[in-house]
Amino acid sequence: MDIVGTRKFVEIGGDQTHELPPLLIADGPPPARRLEKVMNMAAELVETDALIPFGTVEDAELDRRRYDLAVQFSEQYLGLRAQWRWGDAVLEWIRQCETTFEMSAALRGLLRPDVWPHAGRTSFVALLQDKHVDFGDVQLNQALGLRLAFRHLPPLACCTDQFLMYLHQSVAASAYQAWASMTPDPVSALPPERFAFQVVRM
Repeated sequence: MDIVGTRKFVEIGGDQTHELPPLLIADGPPPARRLEKVMNMAAELVETDALIPFGTVEDAELDRRRYDLAVQFSEQYLGLRAQWRWGDAVLEWIRQCETTFEMSAALRGLLRPDVWPHAGRTSFVALLQDKHVDFGDVQLNQALGLRLAFRHLPPLACCTDQFLMYLHQSVAASAYQAWASMTPDPVSALPPERFAFQVVRM
């Protein structure tokens, strides 16, 4: 085991570079019809939850505030959607990497067999960071946390205004921390120079 600074790297026999499956990212903004649907659902959320008390402002001002809140909720939800999709792609990539490791005699012994599949595979998350994968505005830990918390992206109608504005980050962070804590000691990183993979944005 190589130790660089405070990190421990597993030793892999030979000097070949191992090819991992591509990381497939569903990228790009949703279609216009989807955006319109999200905006309409956000407006319903504002209306249903009575977030702006009646009688406090004039009708024109009330409509403007409702519209502004709906825009904020739409933006928050679309950000949530982008994070979840990254988390889903990375979790699927980890699953494929586990299969690749199992099929390779040189790599098979690197994964602990007593760990439930995926759980605690933070070495793959660290590998993505070591390879300087561009995540854009997405926080990888939160993206994985959201995917670990939700098998399917919850529709906007199921989200409260509190979740959209304040809670989703803490939910995602705690889910990721719980998952990462399942990594048994010693935590060993994968040497990035020994692995190659492509990031494919679809």
